[in-house]
Amino acid sequence: MIPANETFGGTFPFKPNFFEGQGFKMHYVDEGEGDVIICLHGQPTWSYLYRNFIPTLSKTHRVIVPDHKGYGKSETPQDSEYTFKNHVENLAALIDHLGLEDITFVCQDWGGPITGAYTLRYPDKVKRICMMNTMMGYGFAVRDIPPSDPKPPGLQESPWFQWVLKANKEGFYRDAMGQLGDNVLSNMKKLYFHNSAAVDEQWIRAYSMPFATKEACIAAIEFPLDAAYGRIRDYVVEGLKTGNLEKLRSKPAMLAEGMADKAMLPAMVMDDFKRLFPNGPIVELENVGHFCQEDAPVTLVALIQQFIQMT
Repeated sequence: MIPANETFGGTFPFKPNFFEGQGFKMHYVDEGEGDVIICLHGQPTWSYLYRNFIPTLSKTHRVIVPDHKGYGKSETPQDSEYTFKNHVENLAALIDHLGLEDITFVCQDWGGPITGAYTLRYPDKVKRICMMNTMMGYGFAVRDIPPSDPKPPGLQESPWFQWVLKANKEGFYRDAMGQLGDNVLSNMKKLYFHNSAAVDEQWIRAYSMPFATKEACIAAIEFPLDAAYGRIRDYVVEGLKTGNLEKLRSKPAMLAEGMADKAMLPAMVMDDFKRLFPNGPIVELENVGHFCQEDAPVTLVALIQQFIQMT
């Protein structure tokens, strides 16, 4: 857990806020006024990932960027549950606590499945969705669009998830991920982190500090296993039982896809998006990897602003 007032040399100058309604201190940034934008991070990052988004977007909107349990400035309780379902429930509790409505989600990596699961359960709270290098995973449930030909690659075909499965099978996954604080850059490069020019001492400190011990890495250890072994499936299917899939599909949605992503392969991501949102715009970004907020922040902020203005 990062100290509340740590700014990493002024690169993350935002006031820390905390919500304790779920049994742990959940950190979130809350900047600006107006209609609400919630930015969701994924693995193995935290709200620092959006440091170049917040100043511009908060000029016209209220921008909220939470840290999932076990990441960033949020606590990492050792006697707690670290599942996809729990992360969604934590987000829902924060949204209720803040009384948020008409939400625009900006999401990447795990932010996409979390946004999808939340929207199925609370569709009336969501206004629009801006996705970046992520998928909701509900394309399989769409019946009005024929299967893609050729069939897109699956999650386990990505180099990242192949490494997760291999490392776990051979027994070194938990030890390797338990040393994330010492190798966060090399871990992110497995997912094709592209913009080496962004890396300096403060960048390394910011992304390493949440994972100072093996115990602090518990969330980052469990999240990839959730996806690689399909442990999220029951909760995903449970969301469909709400009967709100068409309400989800009716939301204005866009996708910005870094075509050099080695974690969530672009063909897979774009197929899922097209099935859910056949009229939603897709912008392909060459030479942009999984951590697109680091690779192309100015472009992405402009795309989000334009999409909000259009919808």
